[in-house]
Amino acid sequence: MSKRRVVITGIGALTPVGKGAPEFWNGLISGKSGVKTIDNFDISTSPTKFAAQIEDYDASQYMNSKEARRMDKFCQYAMITAEEAINDSGLDLDQIDKNRVAVIVGSGIGGMQVFYDQAVEFYKKGQRGVSPFFIPMLIPDIAAGQISIKYGFRGPNFCAVSACATGSHNIGLAYDAIVTGQSDYAVTGGAEAPVFGMGLAGFNSVRALSTRNDSPETASRPFDKTRDGFVLGEGAGMMMLESYESAVARGARVYGEIVGYGFSADAHHITAPDPEGKGVILAMTSGLKAAGITTEDVDHINMHGTSTPLGDIAESQSIKKVFGDHAYKINLNSTKSMTGHMLGAAGAAESIATVLAIYHGIIPPTINYQHPDPDCDLNYTTNEAVVRDITYGINNAFGFGGHNTTVVFKKFVE
Repeated sequence: MSKRRVVITGIGALTPVGKGAPEFWNGLISGKSGVKTIDNFDISTSPTKFAAQIEDYDASQYMNSKEARRMDKFCQYAMITAEEAINDSGLDLDQIDKNRVAVIVGSGIGGMQVFYDQAVEFYKKGQRGVSPFFIPMLIPDIAAGQISIKYGFRGPNFCAVSACATGSHNIGLAYDAIVTGQSDYAVTGGAEAPVFGMGLAGFNSVRALSTRNDSPETASRPFDKTRDGFVLGEGAGMMMLESYESAVARGARVYGEIVGYGFSADAHHITAPDPEGKGVILAMTSGLKAAGITTEDVDHINMHGTSTPLGDIAESQSIKKVFGDHAYKINLNSTKSMTGHMLGAAGAAESIATVLAIYHGIIPPTINYQHPDPDCDLNYTTNEAVVRDITYGINNAFGFGGHNTTVVFKKFVE
């Protein structure tokens, strides 16, 4: 039975290497590092003193002060990128059926900063210190709710929460909403704002972060033998998905097409990857099967590639097991080398990077690669962008808890 085709007609991005999708893309292909020493909160006791933050972020540039006060940063980021994606799509919202617009947007952590702030107020003042907006600002699904309220979208509205696989899970579920006929359009992606004192402390406590304080801009170095952990990042990525029929009928510009996905679990450990890669292999093979393509069809993989000693090896070995000799012919990369790890927004931002690589025929580099690791011996597109015609590109995203996602994108052909 044939299924509905799903295309991407709008994108929005707010990241450490660029505010807005065009600036984000230019930052990626130029090899820009978004990592800097933290200067907006106390890092005196922190083993890691840097992060990938959105430069000069000012909520007042995007919304009024009342709106900003009632949203945690992650929700602000989601609202900003959703507006960009909707505008970029060229949809006339007055001419579409808003009952047919899904909003499926997630966050891996949600309102972490507001939770901390309100806990401090509760400790100081008790009940009277707790804001009536505390719970609505905290919950991860509030971004999807706020977007639907602003635009009057009444289609399926919820979020998947799966740590660092969140953005990709939401994109896959939004794709399903259109494929199954529940919706004709979907706003989808992920947002995260974990870069503050307690967020940094939490990831330092599990020894996940790099401590390369002498050279923050080179600290995220996926696949490099000297890698020592990931760099905490923040931001959001959003897509406007649309049925093929709708996009073609209105003559929309199409960035690319989603043709399948694979979801799986490691069933192994709460934070460490399965060294045999069983779950990752299942996600990739399921994604290829859903897309109806072979391993030889894939030209590009935007890897999860966090810059952790174990994770990069496990993912590389899994790719070799799935793709065999063809693995060495694929242009791989990790854009986390530039953006840091945006947690629940990572899969969304990196899916956008994959789609734009297909659309422009340019693969962004993996920067900071200097020391080859014999356990990571694939073509990681190191240090310089590469021009290549791409028909199929895939994005991998994995999360604490053993959650794995692979989303398959295709060059659009009418």
